[in-house]
Amino acid sequence: MNNEIWKAYSHGMAAALQDGGIFVSAMLLRSYRQLGLTDSEAMLLLQLMAFADADRNEFPTLEQLSERMQVSVKEISFMLGKLMKEDMLSIDEYVDETTGMHSERYNWTGWLMQAAQLAAEQKRELKKAERQPLKAQAPTAASVAGTDLFTAFEQEFGRLLSPTECQIVAGWLDEDRYTDEIIRFALKEAVFAGKLSFTYIDRILLNWSRNRVTNVEEARAHTQKFRGGRG
Repeated sequence: MNNEIWKAYSHGMAAALQDGGIFVSAMLLRSYRQLGLTDSEAMLLLQLMAFADADRNEFPTLEQLSERMQVSVKEISFMLGKLMKEDMLSIDEYVDETTGMHSERYNWTGWLMQAAQLAAEQKRELKKAERQPLKAQAPTAASVAGTDLFTAFEQEFGRLLSPTECQIVAGWLDEDRYTDEIIRFALKEAVFAGKLSFTYIDRILLNWSRNRVTNVEEARAHTQKFRGGRG
């Protein structure tokens, strides 16, 4: 490629980049079919993002979406209704700070949340599979408990764990080398204290580690001593 052609190519690329765009997480692209979305429905969600970000239009009309996707207005309306029914999409009402007028905008947070929950479930299942022994053998009580640790957290938190939270639990086991029973007891202590957060649980585990607590009995004794000292 000679210098003149390279310059023309560079100017063309620069112009294209200035036209605006959207960032699409690989997680969304990997999971949309598993969430029950068709290619057209996923593309419609991406087009809504593009309208909001690149075109500064947070509530495009059915006609605008129809023209962009080259499908009928009726089909656009049907897909939007289906996405809203499945909690992938919603419409927010707000007051424009500049004009003071009531406006509407599309909100696709539901799609992002469902994709994140699916990713968390898959990561949890992967961690479970990685902890299975290479050779078949009768599971011990500890191993059975270990495979259910993520579920124990989800039951106490009343929701699925996020991918980041799954990584935290996995890090406690794999990097910090905390035992399954110690982590469960720390979770129990957080529930008892009414401070159900990963930050609080991590501080409990770190405190026990610094005080050379290695099992539940020692943790219970340390906790009772701490509470007695506060009393």
